[in-house]
Amino acid sequence: MNVSTPLSAIKGVGPKTAEQLHLSGLHTVHDLLYFLPRKHEDYSEVSKISDLTPGKRTINATCESVITKNVRRGMRVTTATLADDSGKVQAVWFNQAYRATQLKDSTQTFFFSGDFDFNYNKYQFTNPSVEKASKIPVQNGRLLPVYRSVKGLKSQVVRKLLAELRPLMAMLPETLPNDIIKKYSLLSLADALTAIHFPTKSEDVANGKRRLAFEELFELLLASQLNKQANAKLRGWSIPFSQATIATFVSELPFDLTPAQKQAAWDILQDLEKEVPMNRLLQGDVGAGKTVVAAAAARQVVAAGFQVAVLAPTEILASQHAKTIANLLEPYGITVALLSGSVTSKQRKPLLSELKEGGVHIIIGTHALLEPAVQFRNLGLVIIDEQHRFGVGQRQKLLSKSDRMPHLLAMTATPIPRSLALTLYGELDISIINQKPAERKPIITKIWSPVSRAQLYAEIDSELENGRQGYVVCRLIDDNPNNESKSVELEYRKLQNSVFGHRRIGLLHGRMKPADKQQVMERFLKHEYDLLVSTTVVEVGVDVPNATTMLIEDADQYGLSQLHQLRGRVGRSSHQSYCYLLTSDTKKPSQRLKEVERSNDGFYLAEVDLKIRGPGEIYGKAQHGALNLQIASLGDTKLIAEVQDAAKRFVSSGADLLQYKQLSRNVEHYQRLTTLN
Repeated sequence: MNVSTPLSAIKGVGPKTAEQLHLSGLHTVHDLLYFLPRKHEDYSEVSKISDLTPGKRTINATCESVITKNVRRGMRVTTATLADDSGKVQAVWFNQAYRATQLKDSTQTFFFSGDFDFNYNKYQFTNPSVEKASKIPVQNGRLLPVYRSVKGLKSQVVRKLLAELRPLMAMLPETLPNDIIKKYSLLSLADALTAIHFPTKSEDVANGKRRLAFEELFELLLASQLNKQANAKLRGWSIPFSQATIATFVSELPFDLTPAQKQAAWDILQDLEKEVPMNRLLQGDVGAGKTVVAAAAARQVVAAGFQVAVLAPTEILASQHAKTIANLLEPYGITVALLSGSVTSKQRKPLLSELKEGGVHIIIGTHALLEPAVQFRNLGLVIIDEQHRFGVGQRQKLLSKSDRMPHLLAMTATPIPRSLALTLYGELDISIINQKPAERKPIITKIWSPVSRAQLYAEIDSELENGRQGYVVCRLIDDNPNNESKSVELEYRKLQNSVFGHRRIGLLHGRMKPADKQQVMERFLKHEYDLLVSTTVVEVGVDVPNATTMLIEDADQYGLSQLHQLRGRVGRSSHQSYCYLLTSDTKKPSQRLKEVERSNDGFYLAEVDLKIRGPGEIYGKAQHGALNLQIASLGDTKLIAEVQDAAKRFVSSGADLLQYKQLSRNVEHYQRLTTLN
């Protein structure tokens, strides 16, 4: 037997179990060995019912009675009365109707472990785990691994199969270099998996997890180091720095650049001079002024005789960039064009011809830029805005439209925590704009309860009366009977016919035709609307300096970073701006709402977001695919620093990666997710 052996070959695996394992995505011995516990229940400390105090508690009890009821659509509640020789207590489970079958034998003794607290006017266990007392072996210290119940697969089945595989587990070949294991005091792979699946004490679990987390991060960071090394061998266009060109551009701006903008621009201009293609990420908080920095780089590139492509994820954002960059650069004789899905074929043909001949210096567009018909005379710089919304293949299509590798500037308005930057964007150089223009005032943010809606509307109307404009953001386009969130269509009609009937109101959502969306935004910018009722289509890139109020309906239904992005649509001038987070009910506000209320610092909020939700929504699935991080936390900055040091040592040592077959395969997977190669 080896790691490639089908699970159906293991003793005790019949057709029914084999099918269940298959449905759970577990096919081979390797799959099962790396099917790690979601938690470990400690049954070594057991309380008597009469001694229970609030907190995480374990009892050994029988079930006197159990019943399941449908309390509302989609919700089933199972309630049980548990007893030991000291007393009785109630336990409740939500949408776990199988508990009634599990506990029907009143003569059986079980361990119940979970949160014991005061809920629904009584002290009770809420969603405790349940294990038959007879199934918990005494010899392992009663620290029991609990596995994800995928497709109904029970932890007892997984534990039984892993017990059969324990001898094989002890003989697993090492996947990390021995010198790294020794230097960083890591367990061997065999010992790590054994410690996690068969722990005797909590330290075993911690040490096993540290080893596996180290390996996961090592694969990721080593791939970044190797990519950076490979990128350094590429040859692109050397674009000389012209001090006079940039000095004139900066001096004629209608505002002063912040020190952070100047530093970012200098980083980019220095990169452009090198023959090695620039591979830089420009990250800045909402309203920090990334576009003008990108325009400075574009000014330099065009002055040297090259073309620039700017790729944006939405037509609204592309149009916004085209307008801003044209205002900044057309006075210098630079031709700026917009290419998007709404450009007609009649308009497209001469535009593409001009681009190919070099008559168009800067082209800004959506995915339309990736089409084969889009050709350049000499593409020198590619700028990708909101880069996490594009996949590697999409970036490659644009980068390949040049005889040599063009310089790449990726931009994001989502501040990235340092730990994410070190891992997910390790192959990129990073510039940060962490300052706002001096005249900008911090946005006053406040959480509002729906019972105070009338007072809130009065505050918004006061701002509109003073000549300002505002947004009302809703999650849904149409009414949905299965969703209680506000719909933009209904809210638009309601506000028109009631409290804001005396105001000019616009409607914007993603299902509208691109030309209609553009027209609405242009009318709002010209102050032909006082209030814009919109979905999150306004989340990125919409710049209306006169807009000073933002009302977000059902704010508790959004992620923290999205709330911050939406808030960034106001506060874009010297006027005081306000963001109102209106909750969907009268419950206590969540932690993320409180954090948005108290801080305007996107970089601080990004760190908080990472702790609350993990990296998934921050880095974007389109950017780096699915990261195989079962154990590693991208918030563990201490471990990341250790692993980064180990990856650098490995690369500088010149060691042959191919001698570590599994490690080599995993690193190659991450290398394919690079920005340039």
